[in-house]
Amino acid sequence: MFYFATTTGQIGACSEAKGLIDITKGQNGVQQFFEPFPPAHYNVYDVSKDGKLSLETKKQFHSFVDDPLHWKYQRIQLEKGFDCETVKKNIRTLFCSAVKKRLMSSRKLGSLLSGGLDSSLVAAIAAGEIKKENSSLKLPTFSIGMGQSPDVIAARKVAAHIGSEHHEVTITEDEGLQAVDDVIYALESYDVTTVRASTPMYLLAKYISNETDTIVIMSGEGADELAQGYIYFHKQPSPEEGDKESKRLLTDLYMYDVLRTDRSTASHGLEVRAPFLDHAFTSYFLSLPADMRMPKDGMEKHLVRSAFDGTGLLPNEILWRSKEAFSDGVSSRKKSWYEILQDHIEDKVTDEQMENAAQTFPHNTPRSKEAYYYRSVFENRFGSKLAKLIPYQWMPKWIECDDPSARVLSHYKNDEEAK
Repeated sequence: MFYFATTTGQIGACSEAKGLIDITKGQNGVQQFFEPFPPAHYNVYDVSKDGKLSLETKKQFHSFVDDPLHWKYQRIQLEKGFDCETVKKNIRTLFCSAVKKRLMSSRKLGSLLSGGLDSSLVAAIAAGEIKKENSSLKLPTFSIGMGQSPDVIAARKVAAHIGSEHHEVTITEDEGLQAVDDVIYALESYDVTTVRASTPMYLLAKYISNETDTIVIMSGEGADELAQGYIYFHKQPSPEEGDKESKRLLTDLYMYDVLRTDRSTASHGLEVRAPFLDHAFTSYFLSLPADMRMPKDGMEKHLVRSAFDGTGLLPNEILWRSKEAFSDGVSSRKKSWYEILQDHIEDKVTDEQMENAAQTFPHNTPRSKEAYYYRSVFENRFGSKLAKLIPYQWMPKWIECDDPSARVLSHYKNDEEAK
């Protein structure tokens, strides 16, 4: 959501920045505001008799740590206490409820399925609930990858386990590369990891829209931010720092992972629903002691995994499958999607351009040819003014690295060597 306002009385709002760009032109000498509108906020403006506009109030009305206001009407009864078994039972209760309430739809509903923990849990619960209503119905599930990629193989196992109507979309390197410029336009972002992950999702959404009658899509978005699922969380210096980073990621979701999911699918007319971001579930999960939510025994999202351990909802190899970023899991381990992109872009950006990158792009200066290329495509479409709305390039924390891919991290490499 973006908004535009001037002190002379103009105001506008749009779900995408491209719908407001032309309005911002021709405003010479007029003070104007054009920026993303943060979630769970509202603005109150005063318009004087002469038409001048002034901001009276900008207020946040909800936080992800707050109990949702509607709980007083439909509050779920939870067990009291923070002992491990009680917490795990409450997690199951709340998350199953979060999935179930999102199954209400007048349009055909399906689920994205990468074969990772997050999408697999969502799909498994959704498939079970649908079968309760009608044993002959099957949940449509959708995966994408290049050949026999890790995600395709894992998703196939999950689909067989939950009995879904599974759709496997196979793409080539060229199909992925040809989509990148369109993806940047749809996203309105040049963030490297966002563009990488959005490309296969964009192509999968295109398939769903063109080849099926499914409109509403369930997704596992938000779990990595909420439950500390990124591999770099293993390096957190303390539970308190891990908690702080988790909340920072949740705050900025609308500029990164949620932006990716929303734009990649909405550009093809699909509606995404994300149970992990359910207000009741997030407020409860974040109320738990910080040391309960951090990685444990070498496994990220340990608390969520252990909550569903022994339920039979998923095969153990999926429930305890290590984190594989979506932008990595769609490609083979021999040649990752990020490497395919970098090889393709190598000759499109010169060394001289990289040497002058700080002068060309002073805000969020590209640190690689890949980043430079994305930024160039972005500014050719939207101009330099809009580039300043991206606050930073998403990167792992607490570690020294120059690439956001999980496959470059030592913990990922050690885990793969142990297999």
